[in-house]
Amino acid sequence: MSSADFTYDHVGASRDPEFCPPGFHHLRERTRLGEGEKVFRQAVDALFSFEMHREMGVGIDASADRASPDVGVTVSLAGLVKAPCRVVWAAEEYREAGWAYGTLAGHPESGEEAFVVHRTGDGTVWLTVSAFSRPARWYARAGGPATRSLQHAYARRAGKTLRRLATRGVEDA
Repeated sequence: MSSADFTYDHVGASRDPEFCPPGFHHLRERTRLGEGEKVFRQAVDALFSFEMHREMGVGIDASADRASPDVGVTVSLAGLVKAPCRVVWAAEEYREAGWAYGTLAGHPESGEEAFVVHRTGDGTVWLTVSAFSRPARWYARAGGPATRSLQHAYARRAGKTLRRLATRGVEDA
């Protein structure tokens, strides 16, 4: 994967959810999904298969069925905004799994967004959406604080959607 294709430096830096390069805006939203191994597995499956995004009503055109490094992803909103990205990292471990995509030319923002599902020692399952970004297109710049508010709303909606998907068929999640 060539970092020259991305619209920002620090490709892959979203592995640290607290990282934010100078000049970028930081986003971090955490949502409790439920409890237990089944909730964790269903959340990971819905995340890696792009089902979470599709259930949010976001158009997803991906070059593979599952998120993994170098998979191209074009996110479309209401069929009007097309946002080309590429998965920069993906990891599946015992208690944590997630991936991130970075922006390519034509995306309204410049930066990276990560989606990570984590299961704590007591079995609680969480989704953390973290990002660093800055406007790349005139309309994103013109939106100012409203654009950032939309990004936070998108991250909160991702959490609500994944909670619904992860708890299907699970009692007392």
